[in-house]
Formats: sequence, structure tokens, C-alpha cells
Amino acid sequence: MSHKEDNEEKRRCHRTDLYASIPRTCLPIVYHPDYNITFMGLEKLHPFDAGKWGKVIRFLKEEQFINDGNLVEAREAAEEDLLIVHTKRYLNRLKWSMVVATITEIPPLLFLPNFLVQRKVLRPLRTQTGGTIMAGKLAVERGWAINVGGGFHHCSSDRGGGFCAYADITLAIKFLFERVEGISRVTIIDLDAHQGNGHERDFLDDRRVFIMDMYNRYIYPGDEYAKRAIKRKVELDWGTEDSEYLQKVELHMEGTLNEVLPDIIVYNAGTDILDGDPLGGLSISPQGIIKRDELVFRAAKRRGIPVLMMTSGGYQKQTARIIADSILNLHRQGLIEDNAADGEGSTPLTTHMTSTSGSAGSTSTAV
Repeated sequence: MSHKEDNEEKRRCHRTDLYASIPRTCLPIVYHPDYNITFMGLEKLHPFDAGKWGKVIRFLKEEQFINDGNLVEAREAAEEDLLIVHTKRYLNRLKWSMVVATITEIPPLLFLPNFLVQRKVLRPLRTQTGGTIMAGKLAVERGWAINVGGGFHHCSSDRGGGFCAYADITLAIKFLFERVEGISRVTIIDLDAHQGNGHERDFLDDRRVFIMDMYNRYIYPGDEYAKRAIKRKVELDWGTEDSEYLQKVELHMEGTLNEVLPDIIVYNAGTDILDGDPLGGLSISPQGIIKRDELVFRAAKRRGIPVLMMTSGGYQKQTARIIADSILNLHRQGLIEDNAADGEGSTPLTTHMTSTSGSAGSTSTAV
């Protein structure tokens, strides 16, 4: 075994807290209060609502769909977890505040000591990343899972951008390939308004991963190199509205799933397609977003495919309410079921490793 192969094997065999057993009394909805970024108002310097994740949870609690007792609490991804995908060089670069300021597009971070940047900005993003990895395992066990955060689809193994510092989508898929028997084909359905160039770069030469990406053709990132990884590319024009949008979602998603039947769907459900979004440039109504999510979950359920959903981009104050309403609609439609307590609806899952614990033309970048 070469030195490189030996290092790769050690990374694969590392012990992790992220695949710990989750009680059946919990719904496969993953969240932690640490997702939310609040620090001296600096988060307001980016159009992203850095507290939207907590608002989603508050709305779901108000509707009595969830409570603190049946939520899955996300855990922060440790460095050993991140090294499954990220290079050591890239993680070391995040120890420079200037690099983080560039990735997040919050220039004042440049002037803060890095220990504060780590605590107030990167730790929340690492916790959301851990949540996506955890939700991947839960999706296979329960048939569906939602990480209320995550979806950092502009980050790849060795570079970040667009408010995406960690490649949570790539990480979740790599964990599934390496630790869960029976997962050999994954389909990414990326319906954020922006091209998902991060996971595309990571899986460019990986035939196990089929990528469908539907995005505004005129906005960031316009990564032509990464587009080579897209198996089904749907480029939208400025101001695309509900009727055309939903028709294309259904047509191309059905074509994607008919072409290759995956073992799991990784669904990046950005809400920056909403009409009026300052970065997305599309004109989809709240009802259109809710219907879009329903189409994805319905297609998956009809075929018996587990779904991992992340919330990704979305830059307006009403975004959190729309995400919550969409989750509630999925429940009303019987597409996500409250079967945690009775143990129904699970899919057998076998992990290869044990855990250490028992129990995201504007030129601006965007998730």
C-alpha cells in the first residue's frame, strides 16, 4: 500500500460522533441553535439571513409539528471528519481571517482575530456541515431527513466561496459511500438559483454520482469547468415564473430518475428562487417553492428512494416561513411521516465504522 493509499485508509477509518445512533423518538429533522450566526451585527453586512434556520424551527414549533424533544441535535464536524474531503492546506487557510472574509463576503471579518472568526462564523458552519452528514445517515434509516441548514454547494475540497466554507454535500455523500452498505449510486438534485459548482468539482470524475442542476444561467458562479460534471443541466433565464419552472423541474427530475435509479437523492432546496430575491434573479412564488419540494419528495417516494434535503440559499425575510410551510405541506401530503415512535418506515442500514458516542447577472456570490 502506498503512502497516499495508507493516508486515505486512515481517513476512512477515523472514529466520528456524526454517525451516532439516534433515538427512534426523534424525527429525522436536524438542527442546532449554533447554526445561527450573530456577532455584533456583522452578519447583517451580507444579504443572507444568518438567523433563518432558527426562525424555521420556531415556526415549526408554533405549528406543533416539532418540539425540543423530537428534534435531532446536530453535532459539529470535527477536523478528522472534514479531512475526508478537504485538504489540510485548505483547512489551514481558514485560520486566516482574510480568507474567511473573502469566502463569506463579510469584509470586516478581515480585522477580527481568527479565534473569534472560528467561534462566531466557522463553528456555526461546521455544525451545519455535521448536520448534513448526520441527516444523510438518517435519510437511509428513515426514508427521509431534513437538515434545516447546510447546502453549501459552492465549496469543494480545496476552495470555498459564496458563503460556503465547508463542502457538506460532498462530505455527506462520501460518508455514505464509505460507511453505509448498499449505497453505491447517488443523485444530486440541486434546485438552488445558483449553479452548485462545489460538489460538481468534487464529483467531476465520479460515475457513482449523477448531478441534475437547474439554475439562473446569468448569475454567480458561472463555473464552466464544473459544468462538465452536470449530467442534466437546466439553465434558466431571468425572471422565470412558476408555470415554466415547475414544468421543467418535473420533466427533468423524472428524466433524471428514469435514467439512473439512485440509492439516495441529495436534494439542495435553495429558496433563493423566490421572486424578489436580491441574488437569485428568478420569479417563483412561495406556493411555487412549496410545490417544487412536493414534486421532489413525491417522485422519490413513488420510487422508494430516500431523500436528504438541505435548505441552502435564500435571502429574504420571508424565506424561513416558506421553508417551514413547505415542510408542513410535505407532512400533510404524507410525503414525510411522523413514524419515529412506532419504528415504521425504516430502511435497514449497516455502517462499516463505529462512532465515539453511543447514544449554501448579479456578480455577488451566494449560497
